[in-house]
Amino acid sequence: MSEAMKGQLLCSLAMVLVGSTVVVSKVIGVEVEPFLATAMRHALALPVFLLLLRFKGERLPRVGARDAALLLMQAAAGSVGYTVLLIHGVVLAGAANAGIVTGTLPAVAALFAVLLLGERPGWRLGLAIALAALGVVVVTVPSGAPALDAQRLKGIALVLAAVACEAVFILANKRLSRPVPALVLSTLMCGGGLLLSGVPARLAAGPAPLAISTPALLGIVYYAWVPTVLGFLLWYAGSARTSGVRSSLATAWLPVSAMLLSALCLDEAINAGQRLGLGFVLLAMVLATRPAHAEP
Repeated sequence: MSEAMKGQLLCSLAMVLVGSTVVVSKVIGVEVEPFLATAMRHALALPVFLLLLRFKGERLPRVGARDAALLLMQAAAGSVGYTVLLIHGVVLAGAANAGIVTGTLPAVAALFAVLLLGERPGWRLGLAIALAALGVVVVTVPSGAPALDAQRLKGIALVLAAVACEAVFILANKRLSRPVPALVLSTLMCGGGLLLSGVPARLAAGPAPLAISTPALLGIVYYAWVPTVLGFLLWYAGSARTSGVRSSLATAWLPVSAMLLSALCLDEAINAGQRLGLGFVLLAMVLATRPAHAEP
């Protein structure tokens, strides 16, 4: 298996885990303030990253001012912004509408790869991106959707902002002056997320004692240890092996994962259109990972 294919596979697995956050966010957001949930998520994940660093004998590197600012921006966008905005948006707009908006991530991430990284996809990758975008549209557009009210529109806008944050998060590390190992970068993102969400979480908590139900607490623990720890490691290990455009294509799995997990967890039926959309995504992934010697 080529390095590009390995990277595509690792990024795809990471996005499957990120897709599960749409379902978990609804469970968490019903009773936990988003900044507080974000701080708890990173507080639970950071010790795991530090133990992994110690086990592997790796240390946090010294970075210059430019890279430090870039890492802080990346943590603010993906570690904090995505979580807070998604939890708010899912509560207001509902999981179905949130799934629709997350389907724009492949196009947004590919656009950011072109604008921010200066990458130019060849015809094969361009066609793969179009197929992936078509797939997520087919998968996520529900039939007979009700008219959107002001609250739902606000929720959709928040989820769209979360998508933009996720696009920055998955691509910004490619602007670092030197590559950073996946585990080290994941630890820095988690630490930055805890640092940036700690003060807002403390202000939001207030003087009253914190009371969280078991489902919401389990949701936060899952978010911390699966999409955060495992998802970070998979994404950075994969993105180091492939281009920004190729890794952005893997984000097509986010809404697909959200739909499939909604069916499993919420017992929702999967219709023929959703199965067709999944087929488009699979075709896009195969097309993107086939070797193309003529492409830059």
